[in-house]
Amino acid sequence: MNPIDAIGITQVCARLIAAVLIGGGFGLNRELHGKPAGLRTHALVTLGAALTTMLALPLHAEAGLDPNVLGRIIQGLLTGVGFLGAGVILRDPAGHVTGLTTAATIWLCAGLGIVCGLGYWSLLFVAAALVLAILMFGRAIELAAERVFRRRSETPPDHGV
Repeated sequence: MNPIDAIGITQVCARLIAAVLIGGGFGLNRELHGKPAGLRTHALVTLGAALTTMLALPLHAEAGLDPNVLGRIIQGLLTGVGFLGAGVILRDPAGHVTGLTTAATIWLCAGLGIVCGLGYWSLLFVAAALVLAILMFGRAIELAAERVFRRRSETPPDHGV
């Protein structure tokens, strides 16, 4: 049985299009911030994960096959994409590391692609909203926290002397 027979062409299209849009959106954020992996990379990772997950669905559902097949495919996807994400992490001679957020979004896009492939729409929208909030507001929160905590740590304690 193929995925189209299992879930229908409408669901196949919806899941793949959702994967491309979600991954592309997060990739666009990375691209607008001048990062090495952008819209195309993220969209392709998300699409590939959704496609691979959907290919595994009929195997998982058919009687007589190992029920852990879907879990192993998901495990392989997340591990493999982790290596792709590692390729965008750079360290300069001074020891400054860049690319960690982009690597994390690549890995997360694989997870979101899996969610698309499984058709878990509520989970997709909640997770996507959280990622969007982190990418949009995370740096501002980090800077505010640095200002607050540096001020406190740099101010000598008043011992009443």
